[in-house]
Amino acid sequence: MTKSVTKLALSLTALAATLALLQGTPAQALNKKSYVSNTGSDVKDCSSIANACATFDHALGQTLDGGEISVLNPGDYSLAFITQSVHITNDGAGEASVLVNLGPGVAIMAGAGDVISVRGLVIDGQGQGQDGIFVSAASALHVQNCVIRNFQAFGSAFGIVLSATTNTQLFVSDTIIFNNGSSATTGGISIRPQGTASHNVVLDRVHLENNVIGLWVNGTGGTGNGAHVVIRDSVVSGNASDGIRAITTAGHAPAFLVVERTSVVNNAGTGILASGPGATMLLDGNVVSRNGVGISAVSSGQIISYGNNKVNNNLGIDGTPTGSYSPI
Repeated sequence: MTKSVTKLALSLTALAATLALLQGTPAQALNKKSYVSNTGSDVKDCSSIANACATFDHALGQTLDGGEISVLNPGDYSLAFITQSVHITNDGAGEASVLVNLGPGVAIMAGAGDVISVRGLVIDGQGQGQDGIFVSAASALHVQNCVIRNFQAFGSAFGIVLSATTNTQLFVSDTIIFNNGSSATTGGISIRPQGTASHNVVLDRVHLENNVIGLWVNGTGGTGNGAHVVIRDSVVSGNASDGIRAITTAGHAPAFLVVERTSVVNNAGTGILASGPGATMLLDGNVVSRNGVGISAVSSGQIISYGNNKVNNNLGIDGTPTGSYSPI
């Protein structure tokens, strides 16, 4: 997994340099708001509905840092390589898709302080894309009302990957991520901070379904404050391996999760797994049922319950928490 992430980061760096050379300095002023349309053309400047362009990548080159790209109607808008603050928005125009044959659908290599949002997109790997959204550098990413599916490239395939060397926040809401992964170390969402970086993540009303791993929080690539993840009011179901997995090893960054009011059901592996010192989960008001194993803490991992979870009717052992908190 480390080799795959490193190789992808190097390829993204090369792509960023190429795009910078190709785009040069635009002759016209950049837009605060740009437009894309399935009848648009990339010879246009994207500055109005009449001058809409055809792809996200062209629109990004015409848009001010911090600006917006608005989708006018259904269509395939190609890959997006993001190096700036920008907001890509589809608010009810129909299916605005990013269809992927190779690599990531949305690759984000932005700078310190850059905030990106994507809303209302269908990002489809078509059975061979590498990652739906790959974040290697940004201050924050907001993903809302999206569908991310069918990323199954060999070796590295996730719906969303956050693996940055800088402190980064990720917010995902009202989004379904399904049918992703091609091997035992791939799946729905991967959170893996690098070096001394910390990643703070909130997943709200997210469905992680029919992936290999549902949610994987991995501290083994870092030595800093690690990952702090909240998943709430969500569904993690039908995954071929573990539903929610937190893993780290001695001397590496912590992997910390709060799991609230979430259904973790029908996963073939362990519903909720904490492995390694520094892998800690707090469970509050969840249902964990019909998994291969219910909950499990191994190698000094910790699962702490607030005493209001329903862990029963799993195919193997239900499991018990390593500790408990009294609600206050």
